[in-house]
Amino acid sequence: MSLNKVLLIGNVGKEPDIRHLEGGSSVATITLATNERFKDRSGESKEVTEWHTIIAWGQLADLARNYIHKGTQIFVEGAIRTRTWDDQSGNKHYATEIRATTIQLLGRREGPAPIDHGYYSAAPAAPAAAPVAAPAPAQTTPFVSSADLSDEGTDDLPF
Repeated sequence: MSLNKVLLIGNVGKEPDIRHLEGGSSVATITLATNERFKDRSGESKEVTEWHTIIAWGQLADLARNYIHKGTQIFVEGAIRTRTWDDQSGNKHYATEIRATTIQLLGRREGPAPIDHGYYSAAPAAPAAAPVAAPAPAQTTPFVSSADLSDEGTDDLPF
């Protein structure tokens, strides 16, 4: 079993780069900053900023074009992808990126246009015209009835 899942909350560092491919697909490159605050051994407060490259396709790219701007706080769920290529001199290069599967807008944005605090997810069957808010995730806590708690007929515990 393996798992490749990333959850990030951070602020967008610059305007998203939106590209449109020949087949009509859109792709957005979003630069996201996450901060970690801690105290070093001497007790001095430190802050480290990590920069992440987020790649969003289809509806998520449209979301970036319409709603995400420099300074916007977002939640990103996705997977780590590493690309490799050789430059003209034959040197090998690597780029580690996050391929977004879900983007949620957080915080507030300055300016007259209200921000939609929706939950957006990559949905291959949905049209690419405009982002559509996905329903809130279903409750994951199982429902337990009083009949499930009775001792009749079994000594086995459900866990």
